[in-house]
Amino acid sequence: MHFCLGTTPTVQQTMVFDHVALDEVNRAVEVGRASSGKSINVARVLHTLGEAATVCVPVGGDTGRFILEHLAAEGIGHNCVEIVNPTRTCVTVIDRQRGTAMELVEEHAVLGEGAADKLLNELRAYLPRCRSLVLSGTLAPGAGEDFYARCCEIAAGAAPIILDARGEALMRALAMRPLVVKPNRAELSATLGVDMKDDGALREAIKELVRRGAQWVVVTMGKNGAVASDGKAFWKIPAIAVKAISAIGSGDSFSAGLATDIARGKEVPEACLLGAACAAANTLVPGAGYLRLEDVQRLRPLARLEKM
Repeated sequence: MHFCLGTTPTVQQTMVFDHVALDEVNRAVEVGRASSGKSINVARVLHTLGEAATVCVPVGGDTGRFILEHLAAEGIGHNCVEIVNPTRTCVTVIDRQRGTAMELVEEHAVLGEGAADKLLNELRAYLPRCRSLVLSGTLAPGAGEDFYARCCEIAAGAAPIILDARGEALMRALAMRPLVVKPNRAELSATLGVDMKDDGALREAIKELVRRGAQWVVVTMGKNGAVASDGKAFWKIPAIAVKAISAIGSGDSFSAGLATDIARGKEVPEACLLGAACAAANTLVPGAGYLRLEDVQRLRPLARLEKM
């Protein structure tokens, strides 16, 4: 079982337009509403891949109840922590004519006293059954910048840890030596305060994370693919060319593919191939973390590793 833990779930409203015109009334041709947020997206993709997954996030209010009902309807395992403040709502706006997707993000409310400790207690309870621990997303106010570090300390040696975070939350967790740290290129640049102007700068940034404790670093870069490294050898995983509808959720889909093949015993670079196939498949379906298994199976042979 994969345990997907985070602190910033959302109800995701996806609105599809033939064309979005500024300062005019725009009428959507398709509208969808789903449970989302990075941890939920990861769990959904794992479920689609046939992997047992449990998502653990804080939920509150009517929107929180919607998330619980939606997860149950989709058959996604969950054990969430109830909080007083309502779960946020975010909106994805897809413009078919331009081929663009815009994200309108509501920031998460304060977790409230004791919520972070309850999430950690759920981790302790599930850890004996974990094939992987996937920690992902910005930390909600009240979680504490050391939340992911505490998670990594609890899980150290018990399950492979994939950490998709940025900033202080990422830096504090590195000392706990997570197996994989998976920021995107912009997040890595902002976290270290360096300009990722070329591959040389990217390599040095990756080496810095390894020096601070990461065993592997996987940097996702959208249409430019991904780079995986243990600080010594570097591999490029080119993006698989597809006609994308929306790339939102592709990073989470990559994490799910990565976790799946790591749990199956594959080394990190090779596991990135399934991650790349999942990321590409995610772009073919509106909504974050939604993909078709047949697309993953079709795209997986197209993924490749290039030694840098």
